[in-house]
Amino acid sequence: MIRVLFVCWGNICRSPMAEFIMKKLVEDAYLKDEFYISSAATSSEELGNPVYPPARKKLNEHGISCAGKTARRIVRNDYERFDLIIGMDEENIYNMRRFFGGDPEGKIHILMEYAGENREVSDPWYTRDFEAAWRDIYEGCTALLDHLTKA
Repeated sequence: MIRVLFVCWGNICRSPMAEFIMKKLVEDAYLKDEFYISSAATSSEELGNPVYPPARKKLNEHGISCAGKTARRIVRNDYERFDLIIGMDEENIYNMRRFFGGDPEGKIHILMEYAGENREVSDPWYTRDFEAAWRDIYEGCTALLDHLTKA
């Protein structure tokens, strides 16, 4: 089983969007039993809060439910529990490396690297552009799934 954790600052916009987009892609590829997918935050700011309404709306527009998801913070054993820990931006990557005491197994990556791009997924909390976040995350998750199934 391949275990993937998506991470952003608050776990209410980008990382839950990535979690549920990836779950849908995996399900559509008939690979649901081969993956465990989750998401978390690097901060404790939004703990217990549901997915932010505009992010939830964007997922719903594409027939994807995120019902029941609430924000959680990364914990130390996430590094051992997951095969890949995917951040949305460089601040997430920096915070995860500090939190986990580095990345000795090379598990921490930025999502858009899988799409062949050296850039971040902009935070729609600030940009208010949930469509751009959707496009980037969908592209990144599609490329990640392709990478994992060809590996």
